[in-house]
Amino acid sequence: MGGELTSGAAGAPPAAAPGPGGTPKAVGIVWALLGLNTLGSAGAKTVVPLPRSLIQMATMGALVAAFALALALNPRLRIRASAFLFLLTLLLVPSVIASVQPDVGFGALFRCTRLAVFVGTLWLLSHWWDGGLTFVRYHIRMYFAVLVLVAAGLVVAPGTAMPEYYGGRLVGALWPLTPPQIGQYAAIVIGLAVLLVLGRRTTAGSAAVVVVPSLVLLAMTHTRTATLGLLIGLVLAIGSLVLTSAAARRFFAWAVLCATVAAVAFSSALRAWFLRGQSQENFANLTGRAKVWDALLAEPRSTGEKVFGTGLGDKSFDGLPIDNSWLAVYDEQGLIGVVVVAALVVVIGGVALLRPPSLPRACAIFLISYCAISSYTEVGLGDASAYLLHLALAASLLVAPAPPAPLPVAEIPRRRIPRWARR
Repeated sequence: MGGELTSGAAGAPPAAAPGPGGTPKAVGIVWALLGLNTLGSAGAKTVVPLPRSLIQMATMGALVAAFALALALNPRLRIRASAFLFLLTLLLVPSVIASVQPDVGFGALFRCTRLAVFVGTLWLLSHWWDGGLTFVRYHIRMYFAVLVLVAAGLVVAPGTAMPEYYGGRLVGALWPLTPPQIGQYAAIVIGLAVLLVLGRRTTAGSAAVVVVPSLVLLAMTHTRTATLGLLIGLVLAIGSLVLTSAAARRFFAWAVLCATVAAVAFSSALRAWFLRGQSQENFANLTGRAKVWDALLAEPRSTGEKVFGTGLGDKSFDGLPIDNSWLAVYDEQGLIGVVVVAALVVVIGGVALLRPPSLPRACAIFLISYCAISSYTEVGLGDASAYLLHLALAASLLVAPAPPAPLPVAEIPRRRIPRWARR
């Protein structure tokens, strides 16, 4: 079925062998380990209860292994200049200043160390950022593997995978994953796979193997943020290709037609799915999120806490999840953190708009749009998370390729002239 997106390389050469575009295949392992680190340790109940300490050891071990392997692959510390990574490194400043306060606790310093190692690993990988699609394929394979694990949990224990305490929404039964996480991974996989098909970088059959099951899992999570992020992100990404790609124009026209028919024919069903059985009032205050946001903003803070924040934490306020990246950054890294994260998003978005139309640019626009939309009801822009990994992928796609090395010019041998002729 053309496993160009998902299949591994059976009988492949050693991990350090060069992959597409001269990138060592072990770089894909480093990227997968970074993804494993961002899966988190808190979520739904699993079939076999996994101690949180064991999960944290696995995720942190993956981050340490990723950094060590990246350092082994890049021992000369060759890095590529990146405004994205510079701003991400700058974000460590308010994080450390707020986390070293005596009353903050050891957990904040631990999270700062995690963020520093995460950013350091991205710096080491930047040596292979060339504006190509190699890391896009790594990204799809990594998150599709997570979705396969979710689907396996659904088959093994459907009751555990769709519990009542989550309103019957799909969760991770083998690894503790929440519905928003699964929805996010499915949306990212679907969007990138569709763009690869439109850019003729993979076959329709290979993409269908990835897209169809991911769509089913996304629908089972009932995740509105991921669905809206997928739709709006694809509209913007495909719109950037409309002037240069006939396939994008055809897909866009058919998508608009199908969406219009579905909106008319299944309006009541779509509305019921979107509301998830909630009342209009509960939906209006974003399932209680607005109350937490108002309380967080009304909390008295000292000048230092307003400027530098209260230190990296678990993205909660009074025991309730914040569920907003900008307010979480304000709470933990202060106004300086908000300015740095805003500059990060604006810079990478501006670079995407200035690049000429291309498939890598379209993929970057999709990722940036998705992260910007999700930041309203999800956290992660200020700490090591899947959202920062999405933006790092976008940054790798926007790197201007290095100019080709000049071809060596063969030196013309000098003809020996006899001494009598030189006279």
